[in-house]
Amino acid sequence: MTQSDGSEPWVGWLGDDFTGAAAVMEVLAFAGVSAVLFTEIPSRGLAERFAGARGIGLATTARSQPPDVMQETLAPAFAWLAALSPTILHYKLCSTFDSAPHLGSIGRAIEIGLNHRQARAVPLVTAAPQMRRYQAFGHLFAGTTDGVFRLDRHPVMARHPATPMRESDLLHHLAEQTDLPSALIDLPTLLAGCEPTLAARLAEGARILSLDMLDDRSEAAVGRLLWQNRGDFGLVAGSQGVEYALVRHWQETGLIPPAPPPPSAGAVERIAAVSGSVSLITASQIAWAGAHGFALIPFEACAACAAPDALADAEVQAITAALTAAAAGQSPLIYTALGPDDPAVARFGAALTATCLAPDRVHARLGAALGRVLAATLAQGRLRRAVISGGDTSSHALRELGLQALTALAPTIPGAALCKGHGQGPHDGLEIALKGGQMGTEDYFGWVRAGGGPRT
Repeated sequence: MTQSDGSEPWVGWLGDDFTGAAAVMEVLAFAGVSAVLFTEIPSRGLAERFAGARGIGLATTARSQPPDVMQETLAPAFAWLAALSPTILHYKLCSTFDSAPHLGSIGRAIEIGLNHRQARAVPLVTAAPQMRRYQAFGHLFAGTTDGVFRLDRHPVMARHPATPMRESDLLHHLAEQTDLPSALIDLPTLLAGCEPTLAARLAEGARILSLDMLDDRSEAAVGRLLWQNRGDFGLVAGSQGVEYALVRHWQETGLIPPAPPPPSAGAVERIAAVSGSVSLITASQIAWAGAHGFALIPFEACAACAAPDALADAEVQAITAALTAAAAGQSPLIYTALGPDDPAVARFGAALTATCLAPDRVHARLGAALGRVLAATLAQGRLRRAVISGGDTSSHALRELGLQALTALAPTIPGAALCKGHGQGPHDGLEIALKGGQMGTEDYFGWVRAGGGPRT
């Protein structure tokens, strides 16, 4: 799919998980910029179906991998995307900066990216005001239904089971993951015109430039900085805030026109959903679903630490319960936990400690098992719309559906749109939403069942 005829993508992005990678696609698509997300390096035939797209993405499971495995995952992915010659090559990371030196290292990802795309410096754009993610003076803040919290005091991220955030200053957090020199472009500097400061930081040898972003004005300034300096900033790391900023700049300069609000996909009677998230936000969404026509079906995550037969038995039990619920007119929702205080979380932790399997392997087995449960429920229950909740879960579960590409269909909350899946198997054309654990309104599962779309 190498392009050299002037139709090169404006943005090529590499997602560290599937939900985040899909979020970039929706920002571009709903702004009227053609975009597609591949779930693996596509065949030539599949790639040609989307030739000419201005945004081309590739999803990975890097966020749940140790650095040595990240190297194996990201190197060929970066190489494939770089060969498309996108104007900007974006490593998409979570808007809550989920990462650690031993797991999902953003620093290591940037180093790998620089091996495939030259850049004088790599802008780091983590904030996304549309998603209530804000960066001020280098510190990241994230909103919940209870307010906006500094990341190290965030009720979800401070308790994240894999990568708890104990530092809100992103460059301090990142310094544990890479030796690349870094610098901050803060809000006053950004808004006053940061060219002199930018030149000084580059002259001092900064290779990573963390950019504050808080509101519409600073978002426009970030978009302008990225696009006007795209020759130096060919590689960017950040959340979908990168695309929000670029879209704002493109619209303000007339490169693209304002896009009309996308419509709903229409309501269906039943959907199927799986959740591997342990966040409080997802717990409230599952509780809402249980009171509004969804059948809640627990899945014992400990089975992923056991022998293959035990995991297979757990899958059969979940599929049987899901199909029974679907036949009764309910929407089956298979979940591993109801929040971080669910006893199932402690049981899983104990089983994980006792097993000889590596944690990333166990999480991959669990995500794949939920994917197989979902695939069987959809096929045998003749359901054509689904939700996968949990960023890491989505990355592994989606592969089990045999979908190699996603395109945006209808919006919900920013970062969790309803999409259309493309593949060669029985789930081609499936309508599916991928939701991070800490994202979404309380009635999110019902919103997807109703078809998404703008709310009045």
